[in-house]
Parts: sequence; C-alpha cells; structure tokens
Amino acid sequence: MNTKQQLKALVNARRGMLVPGAFNALSAKVIEDLGFEAIYVTGAGVTNMWFGLPDQGFMGLHEIAEHTARIRDAVSLPLIVDADTGFGNALNVRHTVRVLERAGADCIQFEDQVAPKRCGHFAGKEVISTEEAVAKIKAAVDARHDSNLLILARTDACAVQGFEAAIERAQKFSEAGADILFVEAVTTAEHIRALPQRLGKPQLMNMVIGGKTPIVGAEELAQMGYGIVLYANAALQGAVMGMQKALTVLRDERSVREDSGLVAPFAERQRLVGKPALDALEKRYAV
Repeated sequence: MNTKQQLKALVNARRGMLVPGAFNALSAKVIEDLGFEAIYVTGAGVTNMWFGLPDQGFMGLHEIAEHTARIRDAVSLPLIVDADTGFGNALNVRHTVRVLERAGADCIQFEDQVAPKRCGHFAGKEVISTEEAVAKIKAAVDARHDSNLLILARTDACAVQGFEAAIERAQKFSEAGADILFVEAVTTAEHIRALPQRLGKPQLMNMVIGGKTPIVGAEELAQMGYGIVLYANAALQGAVMGMQKALTVLRDERSVREDSGLVAPFAERQRLVGKPALDALEKRYAV
C-alpha cells in the first residue's frame, strides 16, 4: 500500500492511533524513529517555530506547503496536513488541495472558522455559515487527484454555538464527503464519549496539553471508537522545555557537557539526520 492507503486503513481501524505533530523535518524524523504510525504537520507548530507567533492565522499556504514537502522528503510515514481554513473561499480550498497533494499530503484538514483563524483552544473564535463550510468541504473532496487522499473536516462550532450545533455541522461535513471528522475543543468527558456514538465516520480527538479538552488516554479513546488521537504539539512543547533547560545551564554554568543529560549526543544527532547513509553514498559516488 502507498501512504494514503496505509493511512486510510489505520484510520478506519478505529483503534485510537496516536499521532504526534511535527513542526519541521527533524521533528518528523524523531517521530518516525520512535515508531509512530503517522505524522500531523501542525499549523500551530509551524507558526510558533517558524514565525515565533501564536496560532492566529499568520501561516499561509506557502509555509505549510514548504514544510509538507520537506517533511515528505525526510520520512516515509503518512502525513496529515493542517490547512487551517483553506486560505480563502471554496476556490482557494480547491487550490490548497492541489498544492498540498503535490507536496505529499495523505490527508488534508480544513476548519470552519472565520479568517483569520485562531487556535481551537483560544477564546474569541467565530465560525462561518454552515452552508459556506459545507461548500468548502465539497470543493476539497472534488479537487483531489487521488481518491485515496483523505479530507479531514474540523468544526470549531462547539465553543461558539454549542455541542449539538457542532454535531449537526460534522454530520453535514460527512454528507459532503469528508472522510474523517474532528469536533474541536469539547470540554467534557460526556461529550468525548458521545461523539463516536453520534457520528458515523471515523473521528479525530485532539488532546491539547493545557487546553480545554480533558486529557483521556489513547487506549480509552480507542475503546470509544476514535480513529486518531492527536497530540499536535507535544513535540513542540517538549522541545521548548528542553531548550530552556539546556540554555539555562549554559547561561548559569558557562558550559554544557554531552553527558549532562540535557542534550542529545553528537553521534545521535548525526544518526537522526542520516549522516551515516550519506557517508556511504559519498563513498559509492566517489571518483
């Protein structure tokens, strides 16, 4: 199977597949190296790490496409790509699908917020009309060249219009052809349990560390029937803490040793970026 077919099978198994987010090619390589089955190319992570800004609509199609292409080059796992609102209307969504499919996406996520969007766990969100949101999902479905490319439809209506309104939107996204449904920022365990019972398509549950949704273990979510358990920015938050710890020691003690437990060893860093394989290729092509 190719990566799109792999992802479809993994999602349809509804066994709570854990999917971490990657914010660049190196973080994607770490995820693959640790044995995860798929990668989420996170818009929030790209915005935080590329611009040093919060997740409030600063990322554009160029940035997420460039990161997707670099990550696709670096790893062989299926890629779920965060395309925010699609960067415009239904025609923009169509263009976004074409660009991200060429860049190597296996699944593309679209949400129904008013632009500029913001993190699903921030206050002040607004959503577009149901009719416009459905039209954008239809455009995404129609735009794909490969029918195995998955469309993931996210709604932020729960925080704005309530849980029942979010369920209604998600159902309409399903009818419009979305392959995976994502009701963002539910706030109770009861709602988490209810979603797989109320909606027929495979679903993603977003576990935002420090966010509004209660953290539930992946095994429990698998038993409920979720297809994907997303930790979009666990790697990013871990990287930030690691940088803070290592650089605090460097500032205070004026040096950092390889055996400090604060930094990856030099050899491990080279292994992760594939230097041994490139060394072998260099010998092969030497003249």
